[in-house]
Amino acid sequence: MANPSDYGIDQFLDRLWLQEGVSKHTLSAYRSDLSHFERWLAKQKIALVDTKKEHVEFYLAHLHDHGRNPRTIARFLSAARKYFGWLLYQQFRAQDPTVQVKTPKLPSALPKTLSEEAVSALLQAPNTQTALGMRDKAMLEVLYASGLRVSELVQLTMNQVSLRQGLVRVVGKGNKERLVPLGEEAVAALERYLKHGRPDLVEKPVDVVFLSLRGRQMTRQTFWHRIRFHAQVAGLPSDISPHRLRHAFATHLLNNGADLRALQMLLGHADISTTQIYTHVAQARLQQLHALHHPRG
Repeated sequence: MANPSDYGIDQFLDRLWLQEGVSKHTLSAYRSDLSHFERWLAKQKIALVDTKKEHVEFYLAHLHDHGRNPRTIARFLSAARKYFGWLLYQQFRAQDPTVQVKTPKLPSALPKTLSEEAVSALLQAPNTQTALGMRDKAMLEVLYASGLRVSELVQLTMNQVSLRQGLVRVVGKGNKERLVPLGEEAVAALERYLKHGRPDLVEKPVDVVFLSLRGRQMTRQTFWHRIRFHAQVAGLPSDISPHRLRHAFATHLLNNGADLRALQMLLGHADISTTQIYTHVAQARLQQLHALHHPRG
């Protein structure tokens, strides 16, 4: 007979990391959510593996009554569904207590984006007469041309870049690999940096493309500060982040006729529903254009 201790939170998270490559941040959030639920159940003298549907529903009401926002509640439910789905797969349970539990309705949160004019001003801000300026220019051009996540950008290695083909090979979430085109401007900026800027930053052999002042891999925080600096130079709001450039990449592609499925592949989204939020951004832009230019707008 199976031992209940073999199906605890730690064992579940280990399997989740091994099988799906879930990020440390998500694993930490799931651990917190499930552990809090387990402690709440313990007060009712109920073991986590013995959870029933009514226990889940009572707990959701408990979270709501204690002021937890819908996103936090939805995250817990996502963790619980994965956990009990795993127990079901392992044949430790015959039923999943979360199957008929409704996910709380989340408010629509449209990503902040940048106009094409604002992006152009930002891309022109770095001083390309310096090694750091060439690096920053190349990073901004690559980020806007490819829509990479900032973690993917700062971790980019030399063997992931093909200047001849104008492509980068990215290993994203869940260790899933994708090929993303760069475009002429990004390739030109990258070529100049690699030829004239990067050699001034190298202190010892290293495979990372974008180097810090000390010749090491840049941190996400450092690049975030560099974007803020260049935004100020360009006279743009200082709250511009790498993620907003990723949003701009997606929105501008859709505004200019890109296919949603192609955009999903470029962004590295596992689920098309994650990409669909950008259709709302593009639709809002179309409504503005209609109101501005249509005779009956």
